[in-house]
Amino acid sequence: MELSISPLPEGQRKPLPDQDGLGFGIHFSDHMFVMEYHEGRGWHSPRIVPFEDFRLSPAACVLHYGQSIFEGLKAYYGVDGKIRLFRAIDNMRRLNRSAWRMCMPEVDEGFLLDAIKELVLLDRRWIPTSKGTSLYIRPFMLATEPFLGVRPSKEYLLSVILSPVAAYYAEGFNPVKIFVTEKFVRAVRGGIGEAKTAGNYSASLMASEEAKEMGYTQVLWLDAVTRKNIEEVGTMNIFFVIGDTLVTPQLSGSILAGVTRDTVMVLAREWGMPVEERTISIDEVMEKAANGELKECFGSGTAAVISPVGALHYKGKEVTINGGETGPVAKRLFDTITAIQYGELEDTHGWTEVLDRE
Repeated sequence: MELSISPLPEGQRKPLPDQDGLGFGIHFSDHMFVMEYHEGRGWHSPRIVPFEDFRLSPAACVLHYGQSIFEGLKAYYGVDGKIRLFRAIDNMRRLNRSAWRMCMPEVDEGFLLDAIKELVLLDRRWIPTSKGTSLYIRPFMLATEPFLGVRPSKEYLLSVILSPVAAYYAEGFNPVKIFVTEKFVRAVRGGIGEAKTAGNYSASLMASEEAKEMGYTQVLWLDAVTRKNIEEVGTMNIFFVIGDTLVTPQLSGSILAGVTRDTVMVLAREWGMPVEERTISIDEVMEKAANGELKECFGSGTAAVISPVGALHYKGKEVTINGGETGPVAKRLFDTITAIQYGELEDTHGWTEVLDRE
């Protein structure tokens, strides 16, 4: 396929937002990538065009049966003035895994990544330069065939939009407070919890709203069967430092395989830290917190990178972790990952890709 690029005339481009008030996912750049899929023809008509609304039939499959997936990655302006992507090919691979699980057509990972690079370079002025900011890249796919009936769509649209962002949580890198819910569940093994699909996030909204009303930033989900084993936070994978060991729930089919999750484990093992992917119950965590063996807790994800957890609330009881302060492991991971992303530290893993075309 040949990529078509239709730049918006300079005089029609939007003013840039103030970097001190970016928020997250509020502002959008001048252009977007779009291509379509039709059964028998495959993916076609890839193009970069001015950011605009879609036209969808009221009978579009996505509106009735929820065939929708997405990804999230970032572009960074490095200290050397160069633009970097971080583990972008891993996000393309995960998009295809989600597509497979949702009976949607897979994409050429290399072609899509090349299109994203062109889009980022075209809208490079939207990449913020303040410390801790970045350009969030959102690829997404939705079913567009107009029909009413429960079967996979035969038509799809794939798009990529860009948004300059600051820290995901209002707390920034300060510890957040997490509410552990028994009342609601997000996903079950054998379901679609391992796919990055819209339905997983809509399933989390009720519990998240209740948690926020109680003063908590996010929800920690337990498994749907026993309501005891920890899975993930609504927007992050979760880690615990127990003694000198880093523990995280193993991938079970109901947990998203986070790219940052993998980055954390790779770095921790390189530093000589024991890492366990295993079943860990909320009862174990509360017990370890009570006897002092739980040293740290933090989440990991593209949006927040590393988010320290200062308190957990479970069954009416709140426990404070590490005195409510950021722990040394979380800080070292955050500092190391962000230093690689911004080009401050040598990337010895081949995780970053520099877009240096003028």
